[in-house]
Amino acid sequence: MLYAIIATDVENSLEKRLAARPDHIARLEALRNDGKLILAGPHPAIDSDDPASAGFTGSLIVAEFDSLMAAQDWANKDPYKAANVYEKIVVKPFKKVF
Repeated sequence: MLYAIIATDVENSLEKRLAARPDHIARLEALRNDGKLILAGPHPAIDSDDPASAGFTGSLIVAEFDSLMAAQDWANKDPYKAANVYEKIVVKPFKKVF
């Protein structure tokens, strides 16, 4: 089943985000290589594809996992969480219609 992982960043986390990004991207690439990643990306803090120093307010990942528990476990091991970029992570089942 698909799950949406919706993460909210702590304020002023851009430096931490940039430092942890290579490890975060590597995990997403592993999901993609397994054919389980539907989409992933950050929420810019301003209305721009390149928010520069304004940074980001969080992330959205939609991917396939065996269960809600597996999706939550995967999300809890994200390098952004370990680096204190993410303040909150919500994992919900997701039904793709379009």
